[in-house]
Amino acid sequence: MTGWLTAAGCDAAHTLDLPDGNRTTDEQVNDLADREQRAVITKDADFVDAHVLRGRPAKLLLISTGNISNRDLEVLVLVVPLIQDIVREFGSHSFLELGPAGLIVRG
Repeated sequence: MTGWLTAAGCDAAHTLDLPDGNRTTDEQVNDLADREQRAVITKDADFVDAHVLRGRPAKLLLISTGNISNRDLEVLVLVVPLIQDIVREFGSHSFLELGPAGLIVRG
């Protein structure tokens, strides 16, 4: 999933690239994201709760497209050129949501 981000010039890492892979805890992901000034991209509502309640991670993109494959998600982002919008919106906002209707600024 990080392929479309890196292709667009973003510095991206997948949890599989981390030392503990998918066993990396949410707290460790938040620590890494905040330390390296990265946004967390997730389908997991636990990250939303942490962002709203504790401001961690500092930047969050929630994927709320329903049950969609990573391949279909990549098509959605690439066909509708949202990556530039996402990068731009993260310049002044901390919480974005990508859903069936497109990109929504949440906070």
